[in-house]
This record gives sequence, C-alpha cells and structure tokens, in this order.
Amino acid sequence: MPSPALLRRMAAQYRRPLLTFYLKAIPAPAELGQDFRTLPDQSDPSNALLATLLRDVKARQALVREILEDDDDVAEVGLVGAAATVRDAPTLARMIVEAIGFDRNVYRAQGRSEDAFAYLRERVEAKGVFVLLAGDCGNWSTAIEVSVFRGFAIADKMAPMVVVNDQDAKSAWAFTLLHELAHLLLGETGISGGTPQDGIEQLCNDAAATILINVEEISHLSQLLTGGTGDIAAINALADRARISRSMVAYQLFRIGAIDRMRWEGLRETFRGQWLAQKEREREKSRGKEGGPNWYVVRRHRLGAAILSVARQGMADGSLTPTRAARMLGVKPMNVYPLLAEPRRAFA
Repeated sequence: MPSPALLRRMAAQYRRPLLTFYLKAIPAPAELGQDFRTLPDQSDPSNALLATLLRDVKARQALVREILEDDDDVAEVGLVGAAATVRDAPTLARMIVEAIGFDRNVYRAQGRSEDAFAYLRERVEAKGVFVLLAGDCGNWSTAIEVSVFRGFAIADKMAPMVVVNDQDAKSAWAFTLLHELAHLLLGETGISGGTPQDGIEQLCNDAAATILINVEEISHLSQLLTGGTGDIAAINALADRARISRSMVAYQLFRIGAIDRMRWEGLRETFRGQWLAQKEREREKSRGKEGGPNWYVVRRHRLGAAILSVARQGMADGSLTPTRAARMLGVKPMNVYPLLAEPRRAFA
C-alpha cells in the first residue's frame, strides 16, 4: 500500500483530489470525445495536465449549457453537425465561411495577428460558439506545450465550445480556431494536435487553410523559392500579408509538393526556434518593467465575450450564484464581480 506521503505526491502529479485514491473503484474517465492527435508518447507528464484542463473545460461547458437550457429564448446552434456527411475540404470551407459570415479581406486588413483573431472570434461567437483561450491549469508553471495539444472542440448543439491553446504563436490562433470550428460542423468532439495524417484531421486542416489563403498564393510563392535563406523572407512576407503563421505557409508548400518533407520539417523547426527566442526576449524585457497587464483584462480576453455575457445575464436574473459563476469562469468567487464589471471607456 502506498504511504500517505506518496499518495500526496501522486495527487499533486495527477492533479486529482487526495480523496480520489481512497475510493473503492477507479473514477470513470470524463467523456472528452475523440483524440485526433498523432502523438507517440502518451506517458508524457504534460498529458496529465492536459487531462486536468479538459476535465475543467468540460465541467465549465456543462454549467454554461445548464444556464442556456433554462432560457426559453435560446435555440440550438445550427452549425453544429451541419456538415456531418461532408468529406471534401472546399465544400467544408465554403460552409464555414457562409455560416459565420467570414470576409478574408476584412481579416487581412487588421493591423496585427491578435486583431485578425479577434475579428474571427467575434464572427464565431456571434453564432453561439464559445471560444476560450486556455493553455495551462491556472498558472505559468502548468503551461501545456502546443506539441501536446493545439485545440479542443465540444460539439454540443446547445453550448458548443472551442478551446485554443494560447501557448501557441498568436499568428496560429486563427487557424486553430477554424480547424476546431470545422470539427463542430462535422459534429465531432475531440482534441487536436501533432501532424495530421489522413481522415478528419487532414480534412479540417485543409478546410481551415482554404479559408485563410488561396492555393494560387502558395503556388506563386513556390515559384520564388530557391532553396536558400531567401526562402524564409518570402515565406515571412506572405505570412504577414495573410495574417497566418509562417509554419502554416511552409506546410501548404509541402502539401502542394513545392518542398519535400525534410525541407518542411526544417523550416518548421527554424520558425519555432525563432518564435521561442522572441518569447524569451520579450520575457526578459518585461522583467525589467514594473507592473504588468491588468489581470482582469487578461482573464476577460482568455474567456471571451460570449461566456462573460452568459455569466452576466445569469448573475443579473439570479439563475447563477457567485460560486457557480466562479466555477464556470475558472476564477475565485471574490473575483467574479470585478471580472464581470463592464470595462470603463474613455470619452473625449
């Protein structure tokens, strides 16, 4: 029998209540849909963090659903399962664009990748889908690498939800959101990550890429490649113009056969190394500054306007207590009222 000290270590490692290890039977695993990832090492400690995050998201989504079910004016979200029989990317991409009213020109006209994502997120949430940014279990020490997961979709017709791993580059958030939105239209709940092979993951990848960039743009770029260092500058230019990640551009070049797998994987690792180095420089720079971003502003951004709106309405009509609201929002009860307070606006 394990000692009490070992059990406490196990509880910390697997992020489970200590009481779990005294139950008569192993708790049934949460129903989290399909695992679409292609990851060989399922024993990676990050998977324990991921399981914790997904259980938390699923519990919060269930609370959102309860609130919506009590509202007679709320209808099911029609886009969930609308493309259940579709198996070609162009058709799926067209259905997504029509469903959310997406305009690629408006998306690209945004000043930064964050702004482009905000535009897309607004279009998606306007159709009843909750979009959360989440890549840890509450603090930086539990950050989950994008190599473990990129996104998660809950294809619930009443409260569909998409989670985007915000540990990824901001320029990659929009693609992940569209990929998971494709899962919703297919009616597939599950987690995504790793390199897609065939089937559903490749279909969702291709549909998301079709929405964000034309194959003609990739073909034109392929004609500019020389195999030297100038290729990176050319890829950067298209990625910046299209408001997408450089790794996505490289992958699309691989998909049309403009570069081989070795070249694509090399570019992917180069871009990831440059991004990690940039993150470290920004972290070092921020350490020398006093203060930081407002916690409530950051939290609102990660939660999204849709779930905050449901929480405000529930608190206003009494259907949601501060304790349940805190559980739904993933914060402490004492933070609920300040979090839900409308941000002040400056007037000239």
